[in-house]
Amino acid sequence: MANSMARSFLQVAATEEVASPLRVVQIEGLVILKIIKHCKEFSPALVTGQLLGLDVGSVLEVTNCFPFPVREEEEEIEADGANYQLEMMRCLREVNVDNNTVGWYQSTILGSYQTVELIETFMNYQDNIRRCVCIIYDPSRSNQGVLALKALKLSDSFMELYRANNFSGEKLREKNLSWVDIFEEIPIKVSNSALISAFMTELESDTPVTQCDYDRLQLSTNPYMERNMEFLIECMDDLSMEQQKFQFYNRSLSRQQAQQQAWLQKRRAENMARKTAGEEPLPEEDPSNPIFKPIPEPSRLESFLITNQIANYCNQINGVAGQSFNRLYLMKSLHDK
Repeated sequence: MANSMARSFLQVAATEEVASPLRVVQIEGLVILKIIKHCKEFSPALVTGQLLGLDVGSVLEVTNCFPFPVREEEEEIEADGANYQLEMMRCLREVNVDNNTVGWYQSTILGSYQTVELIETFMNYQDNIRRCVCIIYDPSRSNQGVLALKALKLSDSFMELYRANNFSGEKLREKNLSWVDIFEEIPIKVSNSALISAFMTELESDTPVTQCDYDRLQLSTNPYMERNMEFLIECMDDLSMEQQKFQFYNRSLSRQQAQQQAWLQKRRAENMARKTAGEEPLPEEDPSNPIFKPIPEPSRLESFLITNQIANYCNQINGVAGQSFNRLYLMKSLHDK
């Protein structure tokens, strides 16, 4: 009996060690309102905050959050920020509020969030938290009538490569990793208590049309489209510079291979002469020779991030352009009538 109980306990422990994949990020409505309020108050400045909640199976529940303070002076920001987080979590624990860190949120401008800094922050969180997410909120896009809120996490295959710090073309082909496999977007589910849902039902007005509905018919999208195009052009320039790095690497590699072949032919001719003279041949490889020193291949991480960002800008432009055409056709129909 004791053996069966011990065996069942070990089976349960082994089952718990195998983490189920993250399927949904469940956020309470109040947390979303806090994030939106914090990001809009400081827009266009970028802000961040901490996400608190519970990790339950395949669902990551976000039940609370608090903002990080914005400081103008850059000295001792890291130490002060850590002390502030610990103090806030201690205060929340004293009032019996969830104080388990499950990630962080941050604001962005026109979806410009895919940077090396975001990846480094993810890796720092991964050292202490098994599963964490980053909630991205874009106030500029939300002004176009869309709740620009998304939950992101790094893919497991990318984190493995990042820890190895090897983003060569051969390694990427071996792992079958492309630029679309860096981030994984997790579906967001908004959760409200029954009392809040009932209260929101009471707040609904009887009028079928509100001012917000009229705002959706605004035809002017020029500023938003212009800024997207500006950022897209900047990313294209950055991608062109990255391609120039790879072109320079390929030219250097071809030049080195030509030099190695020339040196090898010269050494073989010299060995033939030594063999004829009855002398020992010289080795055909000389590690001390600079032409045999391997040329480091540039990392493809930056180009992957830039390509990902370009795709994001193109999707935003496509979405806004489609909505603008729909509004124009609607206004044309109303005008004809």
